[in-house]
Amino acid sequence: MTWLTASWRRLPAPAQNGPGAPAIKALLQSGCWLAACLLLSACASFGPKPDATVDAGLPAQVELKDTPFFPQDQHQCGPASLATALVAAGFPAEPRDLQNLLYLPEREGSLQIEMLAAARRRGALATVIPPTLNALLMEVAVGRPVVVLQNLGLSWAPRWHYAVVIGYDRAAQQVILRSGRVEREILSLSTFGHTWARSGNWAMLVLPPGQMPLQAEPAELEKSLAALEKYAEPAQMVGYYEAASRRWPDNFLFRMGLGINAYSAGKLDVAENAFRNVVQRMPDNAAALNNLATVLQELGRLDEALHVADQAVSQGGQWQAQAMATRNGIRQAMQRRRE
Repeated sequence: MTWLTASWRRLPAPAQNGPGAPAIKALLQSGCWLAACLLLSACASFGPKPDATVDAGLPAQVELKDTPFFPQDQHQCGPASLATALVAAGFPAEPRDLQNLLYLPEREGSLQIEMLAAARRRGALATVIPPTLNALLMEVAVGRPVVVLQNLGLSWAPRWHYAVVIGYDRAAQQVILRSGRVEREILSLSTFGHTWARSGNWAMLVLPPGQMPLQAEPAELEKSLAALEKYAEPAQMVGYYEAASRRWPDNFLFRMGLGINAYSAGKLDVAENAFRNVVQRMPDNAAALNNLATVLQELGRLDEALHVADQAVSQGGQWQAQAMATRNGIRQAMQRRRE
């Protein structure tokens, strides 16, 4: 079989399962990677100014009452919060099953980068959302719990804690969280804003195939999707890349990712459409031309496949050898058909 050319990223195609660290890096305030889970303490009245800008079009009041609740064990706010988000997104999870992936005994906590990686190992899209209150509440308003990192101590004496925002009340200026051993913790927006701001307003979203964050930069999603490919099945990735391509139709990286994973999942019609879309927008993209020729060969349209392969070879460059191999394979298939 001829492997598709994945010039748009450094990961192999099709996706392969295996260990690996995601491309996201998130530094905690005070230069510490640790997100240790400690008990709630009184909030300081100083520190970074919280963001309080909220879209006037948001619903006045939202509470995701069906969000699961996992009371945390000592220092286990990371596993408890991530299990909450995973189950809410339709992925089976229990905090105890996540502890080995997340909990660092010597640190008594979980790292942000491992929170993202552990969700991806379950096949979920885990991505950091913009660090604004509006972005957070928008996700909650459409039914998506959001994992947040808070500093419940001081900027110079941090007490890191993961919780899950499940609701808010704009009139009362409150947010509702699954937090620690409290199933329905209510904090004022001011208090929450200060504790959240001291973590750099870090928040992550866990989504099933077919969904995308409401507010996200394509570059952030490119990294998140590429990291997810190490763990998710191609059929799952098709759902994610289809949603990304609908949201950003001009992004050829998402189209290439869709085509490669659709091919690996045996969805040749979807792969053809994805690669053809790239070629229409970028006629000199040798990787897309080579991949389109490969798919057309699989579909039995050999004359058309040979024409596209010729175009890929004519581009020269680093993919010429691959394109020539694809063309040779098509010619051999044509010869076998004539015999």
